[in-house]
Amino acid sequence: MKGLELCENFFKEYGLPLINGTFKEFSDRIAAGLVGHGSECFGFDDDVSKDHDYEAGFCFYLTDEDEKEFGFKLFRAYSKLPKEYLGVKKAEASLFGDGNKGVKTIKDFYSFYIPNGELPKSNAEWLSIPDFYLAEATNGKVFYDKKGEFTRLRKAIINDVPTDVWLKKLSSSLFYMAQFGQYNYKRCLAHGEKAAAAYALSNFAEHTAKAFFLINKKHSPYYKWLFRTMKELDGEAKNVSDKLEEILSSPYSEKTNFDLIEEICFILRKELTISDLTKGANIYGAGDYLEPYAYKVNELIKDANLRNMPVML
Repeated sequence: MKGLELCENFFKEYGLPLINGTFKEFSDRIAAGLVGHGSECFGFDDDVSKDHDYEAGFCFYLTDEDEKEFGFKLFRAYSKLPKEYLGVKKAEASLFGDGNKGVKTIKDFYSFYIPNGELPKSNAEWLSIPDFYLAEATNGKVFYDKKGEFTRLRKAIINDVPTDVWLKKLSSSLFYMAQFGQYNYKRCLAHGEKAAAAYALSNFAEHTAKAFFLINKKHSPYYKWLFRTMKELDGEAKNVSDKLEEILSSPYSEKTNFDLIEEICFILRKELTISDLTKGANIYGAGDYLEPYAYKVNELIKDANLRNMPVML
């Protein structure tokens, strides 16, 4: 059984009765779920993952005011829940605010991912947050949230990122794709710099994956799950993810990689056209070389300060 399913079943059997029983008077002020760090929150846990953090549990989320009023009582009640469920034993750990389970304030949870646990107020603040933080803040599942405050922030992190921020990140990824993959990979090999070539290839793959997430208006996860999650995106993402896996597989053919890089950049350029991100672009002679398209996307940014920043983030 996947960890997320295990935890949701545990919540339904023990957490929900607690909310509707002992804490009935506060039932519309408590949120619960499993969100954050760990493969189980992305639904990617497997038998290998069971060597750590595989246990039944969930997190209660409260506002600061509610935590002061009844947070400790809720913590005490959570601490008395079964330490074993469906044959899975609970690891010994502090329950209050520990990891993804126990009792946390909404602000404490989101503060790990966004400044002061509040939605960023400027483009600069949005840009300062790593994409994988935003992905972790919105993964997993909310099991219960009548008040809606926890879910409100969750949805805002997904839906309220300024368009200019998406465009800046995308233009940067396109630029790096061109530099690492289409330009420097081949030149590093020509210089006999095999380690540098491998580095260029890896960075090309990373920025290609990120470009597809950005086109789909989704936050890219930690590199460990980057290419796996990419397969779930719309458009040509799965096809390109398979090509990236081939590029990075060892042993590999330099000639094959040259061809695959150009195939990927051709596909990406078509995706840009489909998304109207290079509509009306007049880039004579650029072909599938992505650097001019990076600057074309950057020109779409309305915030002059952001637009005039270096395209390389």
